[in-house]
This record gives sequence, C-alpha cells and structure tokens, in this order.
Amino acid sequence: MGSWTNILSSIFSYTEGNPLLFTEMSFWVFFAVLLTGYSFIYNRPLARSAYLLAFSLYFYYKSSGLFFFLLIFSTVCDYTIGLLIPRYSSKTARKLLVALSVIINLAVLSYFKYAYFITETVNQLFGLNLEVVNYLSGWANGIFGSHFDTSTIILPAGISFYTFQTISYTVDVYRRKVAPVKNIIDFGFYVSFFPQLVAGPIVRAAEFIPQLYRKFSLTYREFGHALFLIIAGLVKKMVISDYLSVNFVDRVFDNPLSFSGFENLMATYGYALQIYCDFSGYTDIAIGVALLLGFRLPPNFNSPYKAVSIADFWHRWHISLSTWLRDYLYIPLGGSRKGKVRTHLNLMVTMLLGGLWHGANLKFVVWGGIHGVSLVLHKLWTSHSPRVKRADSWWRRAVGAFFTFQLVSFSWIFFRSSTLSSAFDMLGQIFTRFGTPSIPQMLVSYAKPFALMLAGFAIHWLPFRVSEGVRGWFIETTVLVKLLITVMAVLLILQLNSAELQPFIYFRF
Repeated sequence: MGSWTNILSSIFSYTEGNPLLFTEMSFWVFFAVLLTGYSFIYNRPLARSAYLLAFSLYFYYKSSGLFFFLLIFSTVCDYTIGLLIPRYSSKTARKLLVALSVIINLAVLSYFKYAYFITETVNQLFGLNLEVVNYLSGWANGIFGSHFDTSTIILPAGISFYTFQTISYTVDVYRRKVAPVKNIIDFGFYVSFFPQLVAGPIVRAAEFIPQLYRKFSLTYREFGHALFLIIAGLVKKMVISDYLSVNFVDRVFDNPLSFSGFENLMATYGYALQIYCDFSGYTDIAIGVALLLGFRLPPNFNSPYKAVSIADFWHRWHISLSTWLRDYLYIPLGGSRKGKVRTHLNLMVTMLLGGLWHGANLKFVVWGGIHGVSLVLHKLWTSHSPRVKRADSWWRRAVGAFFTFQLVSFSWIFFRSSTLSSAFDMLGQIFTRFGTPSIPQMLVSYAKPFALMLAGFAIHWLPFRVSEGVRGWFIETTVLVKLLITVMAVLLILQLNSAELQPFIYFRF
C-alpha cells in the first residue's frame, strides 16, 4: 500500500525544480497515457479540447505548481474581454477593453518578472529601502496551508509566452482578424496547449483556433515529419546543447578570468550553438508532438546562422517573437511610416523592450540594444546602397553571413553572462589575453567539445537542398527504417548524454 501511495503522490504532487521536460522519460510516459485516451475522442472536437485542456493544465501544474491558477486567471480575463469587444460599436469602448487586457496581463507579468528590477531601480533613484514581498505566496499559505517563502518571488514557467499569446488574441479580436471564441474550453485549450506552453512558439489565435473545429488529420508524411522533428530536437538538446553546456561553455562563462582569450572566444561560439540547439530543439519537439495530435504549430527557426544580415537573422531566429514584436509593438509605434528618425527610434524601442522581455536585468537590455543599433545601421546602409540590400553575389552573401554570425555570437556574451561586469571581463580576455602559443594544446584538451561544435555548425550550414533532402528521405522511407533510425538515435542519446539533464534555456522566460 505504501508503494502505491508514493507513486500516486509523485504523480499528483508538484515537486519544485522537477518539471515535466521533453528530455525526461516521465514526459513520454505522460504522453503515452495521453495518446491512449486520445485514441477514443480525437475526432470529437469539444471532447478533444476538454481532454487536452485537462492534460495541459496537469502539465503546467507539474511545471509550476499552484502558479497554474495564474494561467487560469489570464485565460478567464482574456476570454471575457474577447467576448465583450464585439458587443460595443464605440471604438473608444473597444480600445478601453483592449487596454484593460494589456494592463492586466502586463501587470501580472511585471509583478513576477520585474518586481526586483523595478524595486531596485526605485531604491537607487530615490534613496529608499523598499523590499519585495510575495503577496501571492502569503495568500496561498493562508488558504491552502502551504509554506511558500513570502520574501522571494519565483517566476512562473512560460509566463512571458502565454501572456504575449493572450494579448495578441484580444488585439486581433479588436482588429477583427479573428472572431471571439465562444466556448471557454476551446479558448482555455488554445492558451494552455502543453507542447508550446512553457517555451513557445507564440501561437496566434488566427493560426490555431480554426484547427479546433476541424476533424483530426495526420497523413503518413506528416507522421514521418513529426517523428523526424522529435528525433532531431532530442539530439540537438541532449547530445549537442547539454554536452557543450556541462563540459565547456558553463565553465568558461562562470569564471571567464580563469581562462584564456581563445577559450573565451570558443565558449562564445559554443554558446551560440548551445542556445540554438537548445531552443530550436525544444521547438522541434513541440511542433512534432503537436502534429501527432493533429495540430500544426508555426515554425520558429530557419537556420538563423545562415543569415546574411542582422535583419535576415531576425527573420530566422525566434520567428514567433520577432513577428509578435513587429505586429504588436513596432507597427503600433508607427513602424516605418513616420519618417527615418521615427523609424530608427521605433526599432530601438522594440529591440530594447525585446531584450527586457528575456529578463529583468540590464544585460538583456544591452543585448537588445546591440541588436537595435545593428538593425538601425543596417537600415541606414541598405537605404543608401541597394546592391547591399540585394546581396546578389555569392561573395557578398558570404561576407554578410560571416559578419552577422560574429555580431550575433558576441552579443550572446551579454545574454549568457551572469552580470555585465562578467561580460566585459570575457571581452577583455578575448581581446587582450588571447594566448596564441597555447592554442594547439587547448585543441587537444578540448578535442571532444570542439569536435562537437564543428559537427554542429557543419550540419547547420549544410546547403538547403541537402538538409531538406535528408528530411524528405526520412519522411518517405518505410516504417521499419524509421523505427531503426529512432532506436539508433535513442542509443546515441543514451551513450553521449552522460551529464545531468539540463533544463531548457527558454524555460525560464
């Protein structure tokens, strides 16, 4: 009896620091159980939505505990506001409702994500000694008898993603791009769909809601594509990203002054590959899992390190966020319609806020500022040189890709470093203590991580026709071949992923 009690407790209790991750066996057990029940209701839209909503809320509960009440709160608020908007003919009333949605969502996001940042800034500006208090934990302790620490505020998993998703819904209802969802079960499912809930991609209602009312459809090619994405995502995350993180990148970033400039430079390139494989790996798995359930999520990456300019990079990296910032921030600010100076200012504001979206720290603002300044300079340059804008020769594209990769890689230093001071220490090591004579010895010492980096970038930079040819071959091949490749991939992961599982980088945003 005791063992069954322990099993049930582990299933239905929340353990802080132990969320359901795609890289853990517990998730695939969860998914197998989900698929078993799903096989009975997959062609009944309302039952399907209710079923997947229940599993999605459970998934979020296992990831964030009682914070799933925040998800429910956001869902109820925006569902209600979405229903109210079309009922008012007055444009002012409609705008006020949208403003209410934005204020509620951003207030909740700001409280959990920026309370320390705002409090520290106010204290420094006005010489105060304000302290952050977690009122939600105090409320939970009083009602549920829990023992949460009221002196610290923990960031709920995925709050930045579902907040932006629900804001886009009310704005699109106001713009009449999507009709309000009548059934709260359907809307709750849209907000909480578990594959993309905690780390994106940010899914627009116009892309997802219509799928709720269609019959389940999964062709043999789509099944093959889903399986390919899941395998590729797991290999990216567990074989490349986690290995580089544990065996090289983290060591250098945590103490850059203890390593030579060459090691710092290689860690910079290593992190560029690590964060790409980590985030795009999560996205691949999310899209693959969603596709197996009959839902199509938008792509979030398109070989970003092949970008030939900084603008091209943002067309390829975290596509759902960059297009969200464009449609719901940059364009409402005036976009490029208010003259050159205003255009450049709008770009800077968008990228600075995009940086702040990633975290309440000045280093993220600097990271966003680097990209903002780069986009402004790129726009100035291309406006005076149409040939540059076209990048119509191979050597122009090669030069553009080289410099864009360097810019993006060095900007990651500010993104990854624990503090701004640490980031400048790293840059100082690279440019003043490179350690050229010791490079051959370092190549031997770091043979495995450097070889993995070389392989990872080589695969990433494969010509499009080659990478798509491999994908197409896997999709079209027989079930037996797919099974053999899947088994081989699992064995590869088990052999090479000896380190402790690392959480997804974007899991904390």
